[in-house]
Amino acid sequence: MSVPKSTTNLLQQLRLSMQNSLYVNKPVQAYIIPSVDAHNSEYLAECDKLRGFISGFNGSAGTAIVTNNAACLWTDGRYYLQATEQMDSNWTLMKEGDPNTLKQGQWLVKNLPTGSHIGVDPKLITTETFVPLQKELELVGHKLIPVKQNLIELLWSNRPKRPLNPVKPLPLEFSGKAVGDKITEVIKAMKDSRVDFFVITALDEIAWLLNLRGSDIDFNPVFFAYVIISSSGSFTLFIDPRQATDEVKEHLKSEAGDVFKIEPYSRIEEVLNEICLGLDGFVWFSESSSYALTSIIPKKHLHLTDTTPVQLMKAIKNEVEVKGMRNAHIKDAAALCCYFSWLEANVENGDITEVSGANKLHEFRSQQKDFMGDSFETISSVGPHGAIIHYQPDETTDVPITRNSLYLCDSGAQYRDGTTDVTRTFHFGTPTEYEKECYTRVLKGQLQLASRIFPTKIKGNHLDSFAREYLWDVGLDYAHGTGHGIGHYLNVHEGPMGISWRPINTDPGLQANMFLSNEPGYYEDGKFGIRIEDIVQIVPANPPHNFNNRGFLGFETITLLPKSLNLIDVNMLTNDEIKQLNQYHQQCRDIVGSILETSGQLDAKKWLWKETEPISR
Repeated sequence: MSVPKSTTNLLQQLRLSMQNSLYVNKPVQAYIIPSVDAHNSEYLAECDKLRGFISGFNGSAGTAIVTNNAACLWTDGRYYLQATEQMDSNWTLMKEGDPNTLKQGQWLVKNLPTGSHIGVDPKLITTETFVPLQKELELVGHKLIPVKQNLIELLWSNRPKRPLNPVKPLPLEFSGKAVGDKITEVIKAMKDSRVDFFVITALDEIAWLLNLRGSDIDFNPVFFAYVIISSSGSFTLFIDPRQATDEVKEHLKSEAGDVFKIEPYSRIEEVLNEICLGLDGFVWFSESSSYALTSIIPKKHLHLTDTTPVQLMKAIKNEVEVKGMRNAHIKDAAALCCYFSWLEANVENGDITEVSGANKLHEFRSQQKDFMGDSFETISSVGPHGAIIHYQPDETTDVPITRNSLYLCDSGAQYRDGTTDVTRTFHFGTPTEYEKECYTRVLKGQLQLASRIFPTKIKGNHLDSFAREYLWDVGLDYAHGTGHGIGHYLNVHEGPMGISWRPINTDPGLQANMFLSNEPGYYEDGKFGIRIEDIVQIVPANPPHNFNNRGFLGFETITLLPKSLNLIDVNMLTNDEIKQLNQYHQQCRDIVGSILETSGQLDAKKWLWKETEPISR
């Protein structure tokens, strides 16, 4: 077990900065440290991991609040265990999603003296978070203060530099739609909403819109940029000049024409201020844009929405993207069959660990065509580590993979034609009856969700309990959502839709050619974790009736990797579930088997056949 980072001195220095007139106009009694960058990214470049630096907790979600006598960290159920292990005694874990936990605003109201000032870097807090929190605090006499100098940056003496990695065009054979056609669609949406300018701040939206990919954030093929589109048809890309190569300019010219300008990344605020000088109409932002940018625009000219046209266009894949996503998952399945067959054959030696296993999986994936890297850090987890939902093995926690406990592997890849994300749980020895029961209940929920038919544009959270039903029957559950959107050679987590027990405000309703994960699980702290994850494509369904001509949809599973037969209690499955699983396994054979044979991976093919033997009672 790794030792938590000592934060006593850091917190002492931060509290001094909170009183220092060099950095704050008036002393602040609390300082908020969100875990996003200026683009509200989920995954961060090393230089932006400010909350991780101050708290020691390095999970991807969480907000820290430091006052003169307390330090609290809010995070969700994926990270309760990890945060507990990584934070020292200065910190209090606040369990987001637990009905007994105060929300951040409630906690500030309860714990600060009246008239307190609460500071936050306005670049690192979204407008949708800042505005309601500001109102909540003002009701009791507090003030939420934008503090331009980030107080954590002051303390981080060896902070990594911001990356400036190469930006490359994504050819039409992979993107399926030219930049100019995408811009035309966006301008139509702007005119429908009567806005003059549209400011795009999300990095994956910019990469998708401009058919460009980068690597400024590990595992996410994005680059640091902003885009402003004018209703007149022109657009400006704000990017570091060193990344705006001739290749990038030629690509934009060939796909969009001479309708763009390139400005330095650092000029975004200055240009927004210039736009305001002669502004009659509206400037469109997503509510998830930073308060630093939206606050530049006078309120009467600000058009805020929870989703953007680019987000919706990106979520519904075009024909080329659909084909690419499906192809990527076939290649990925071949690599995973190679890994799991190799692992099963060699696990007896006792020298394969969580880390070396993950490295071997990366090696198998890298042999596939158009492989660009992993889509996130592989969660290779043995026994109790599997209960840490977003566990990341390293040399301090690494343990051997054995025949004595469950092994949960959640991994994904970036290919130029698509992004993958798949989880399988195996036991290479003899699982307990309880482990088999838990696994089978997770599997039953996954099969049930995969086979649902539902009305077009129904919100994803209406489907969530299908995946939990068989766990709920015996008083079990899991603390994460059931499904997230996934990008096309983009971020592995993509909005605006999802499937969760929590309503997702941005969800526009499920539509054909959206891609989502289907990933129920079950976790017991200190013992084991179980998760089964496939990616599904939403496809039209044809039930015998069509209520109000609404149209109905279903899921088609595009992940093609066996479910673990020795963990299934067949007596718990219905005849329909047995038939569904056998059909899925036959599909794995039909599609992946021939690829393994052609590439000479005969051991992997043999393993695939063993793992897809039809089951019966």
